[in-house]
Amino acid sequence: MFTFTSLLGAQSTSRASQSILELDGGIKILVDVGWDERFDTRQLAEIEKHTSTLSFILLTHATISHLGAFAHCCKHVPLFTQIPVYATAPVIAFGRTLLQDLYSSSPLAATFIPGSGSLDDGSSVRDRSRANILRQGPTFEEINKYFTLITPLKYSQPHQPAPSSFSAPIEGLTLTAYNSGHTLGGTVWHIQHGMESIVYAVDWNQARENVIAGAAWFGGVGGAEVIEQLRKPTALVCSSIGATRAALAGGRKARDESLLAHIRSSIAKGGTVLIPTDSSARVLEMAWILEKAWSDPANAPSLRQAKVYMASRSGNATLRHARSLLEWMDDSIVREFEGEDENPAPVQTHRRSGSKQVNGTAKPSRPFEFQNVKIVERKSQFERLLKAEGPRVILASDLTMDWGFSKSLLEHVTQRPENLVILTEMLDVRPGSQSPSQVFWTWFKDRSDGVALETAQTGEQLEQVHSGGRMLKLRNVERAPLSTQENQRYQQYIATQRQLQDSLAATDRDEAIADDNLDDDDTTTTESEESDDEQQGRVLNFSAAIGHGARNKVALSDADLGVNVLVRKKGVYDYDVRNKKGRNALFPYTHSRRRGDEFGDFIKPEDFLREEEKEEQDAINDNKGGGQLGQKRKWDEANDRRNPPNKRNRGAVPEAQASGKSEQDSDADDSDAEPQVEHEGFQGPAKIVYSTSEITVNARIAFVDFAGLHDQRSLQMLIPLIGPKKLILVGGNSSDTIALAADCGELLGARMAGVQDDSATEIFTPAEGQTVDASVDTNAWIVKLSRDLARTLHWQNVKNMGVVTIQGQLKANRRGDNLQDDPQAKKQKLDTEVSLAADPAAGPPLEPVLDVLPASLAASTRPVAHAIHVGDLRLAELRRLIAMDGHAAEFRGEGTLLVDGMIAVKKLGTGKIIVEGVPVSATALTPHTVDNFTRVKRKIYDGLAVVAAG
Repeated sequence: MFTFTSLLGAQSTSRASQSILELDGGIKILVDVGWDERFDTRQLAEIEKHTSTLSFILLTHATISHLGAFAHCCKHVPLFTQIPVYATAPVIAFGRTLLQDLYSSSPLAATFIPGSGSLDDGSSVRDRSRANILRQGPTFEEINKYFTLITPLKYSQPHQPAPSSFSAPIEGLTLTAYNSGHTLGGTVWHIQHGMESIVYAVDWNQARENVIAGAAWFGGVGGAEVIEQLRKPTALVCSSIGATRAALAGGRKARDESLLAHIRSSIAKGGTVLIPTDSSARVLEMAWILEKAWSDPANAPSLRQAKVYMASRSGNATLRHARSLLEWMDDSIVREFEGEDENPAPVQTHRRSGSKQVNGTAKPSRPFEFQNVKIVERKSQFERLLKAEGPRVILASDLTMDWGFSKSLLEHVTQRPENLVILTEMLDVRPGSQSPSQVFWTWFKDRSDGVALETAQTGEQLEQVHSGGRMLKLRNVERAPLSTQENQRYQQYIATQRQLQDSLAATDRDEAIADDNLDDDDTTTTESEESDDEQQGRVLNFSAAIGHGARNKVALSDADLGVNVLVRKKGVYDYDVRNKKGRNALFPYTHSRRRGDEFGDFIKPEDFLREEEKEEQDAINDNKGGGQLGQKRKWDEANDRRNPPNKRNRGAVPEAQASGKSEQDSDADDSDAEPQVEHEGFQGPAKIVYSTSEITVNARIAFVDFAGLHDQRSLQMLIPLIGPKKLILVGGNSSDTIALAADCGELLGARMAGVQDDSATEIFTPAEGQTVDASVDTNAWIVKLSRDLARTLHWQNVKNMGVVTIQGQLKANRRGDNLQDDPQAKKQKLDTEVSLAADPAAGPPLEPVLDVLPASLAASTRPVAHAIHVGDLRLAELRRLIAMDGHAAEFRGEGTLLVDGMIAVKKLGTGKIIVEGVPVSATALTPHTVDNFTRVKRKIYDGLAVVAAG
């Protein structure tokens, strides 16, 4: 069984991606925890509903649309942090820096408390400013902690994931990650469970880029066919975005030249170029291109007069992670760097920056150690950027221009007509949206104010759309302190959340005690105590601590208590468990146990302190800034604990001032430091106050496609080569999805739902929230093996399965016959006798049983089964084994391995192995030659399981 539900991102203008995959046995997988620029918590309602039944979570890309809500769910959704999460190392690293940039740049990412205003509730700006009370967003330390919970995976290595504690068993499930292109570490997921082979491929790119290698669809010698693990899956989940977009003429080089041509055009006029992009994924590709262009002496006349900036609050951390993840990049990066190291020219190393001087030209000592692209991540650096004179090129986060440095730069860049805004991705315009990126994209498509044609150095005509002095409305978001009434409401919300956490902690403690009672080993006591500490740590995630008295005054509703209403509320003796899931489906049994050891009960010394000792202990805790659970502490102290000073800059005097360094030198020294939070204004509970402003846009608008996504040609070429039995299209708007479904219907001979044709592919185009059944079409029967036959079987292990050939005769036995000493069969016979007593007319049911052949029949019957070879032999692995045995082996042509110049091993497209001997003369035929042929066949047999006839 396999059902697929798209929570977000199916036939929608939003790029946010969330999907639920449910397999046989109740296995439920959440793929991606995406969000969009609205940061609406209603988009996460389905995730919160399914959390208590999830087995594990997969993250695909380090973008807002794929993991933007991960930290929010970890902080605010109960049990979410107890679910295993899997992703590649780059997705973990860049996802961490992305969310750190998000929460330090956009107050809206913290979201509102329930019942407060939202962005789409239809109320006016004045009305919403009274009620938009913010939650406390995750701190940098909490974000780091959440991402350390993710299990890193490598490409092409099968992994058997661990399920959550409340998940169904997932034995036999194998998870494998493959490169998807688009982003560094982006993943195509392959899930194998029983007969279901599922390929989840959303947002992939087959073409190679400067930094990011292309998707790993093709493999083998020559790369002419899809690798076997991804070929002919039972279900393929593929994104349909770009299904109507034509491929870029000229490929990657033409795209890069187009970007540089637009930049040269604006620099020649003395203008500023703003390129909005994300802060961790696609920005690496563009930053690498700009660094190489500015380092090329041939571009000095046209580009060197301009400065290049990368404006992101986590820019240094992003580049630091990129330097340590070279093995995940395209091979050209490593080859280029190694080529520089092999340069025989005299090399001088700069002491402070670590750069090398080769023939008077600055060369980086390692990749992504930029010499020309300056990082801007603090307010002081941003102010110096605005004061800088002359032409500039700025890569700024975020792509939407709703938050980050790109929004702060709009007012300064759009005033002058010689400035240029370069859009790097096609957008689906959402009706009523006032996002600057969508407004600019609408203006670019309309071209109502004319187009300026610029001629590039290659003679290509560049299109730059005039904005015509239009007015752009900007929605400004500012944090403001709460009023007295709002503060009371906020404290009540915190108290309710704290009591819910305490209830969860108490329930988990009761479950741990019940588990201890089932085990006689006293060592489990320590483990249950550790789980208690973890639950208490979850309680401390809330920023505002209130007294126990105030907390006890807050009453939880029956819906919040769930089934615990039976034990926590007086006078309640019934609870409807129908259609309930998780712990609400079971009676809340609690069993208290006195903990101790062979010396007696455990004693807590703090329970026996004198009053003066308690006061001294409380004073010590207050001085440490920690306090105890339920005590209040000042907001500035709480924030100091959440955001401790950098270890390298710890102290009363900044390091730059103490050493007498300039501010620029201090920026260079801190390039490898973790991003720091800039506390602007007040700290503590806050609300959002909206205001609007209008700016006049005179700058030109251009477009260069740097999305790094598949286009119409790659989709139409690859999907038929994959050959899925079921095709599920998600991740695009309605027009793209319908167009791709029609194209695949012609290419695959597909059948739509309701048309019976077992040889064709079935195509699904679900909408958001719609569940489709994409189970593999199989007919299965259950046959019972007799004990005598089971003793004669000789099983052989092939990967994760046991294989055996069986020869016997099928009998129809009454249930309960030939019980021998089987207690389970005796119980079934007893049940049958009880049913017959109730209904004598009904006989015992028949069941098919496979038994051994009688001796007389076995002697006269020839076995019809032949010995077969089961498994998959890779020629590359065979070549390695043969080379270790002292033979010469080399590839000749596609799928052919030549051994010792006379033995050819061929692998057909169906996976069949053929061993052929090259014809030699009779004089050249020696026992050594025959022995080599036998050795090669033996190595092939060693890689396969030989299943003999019965």
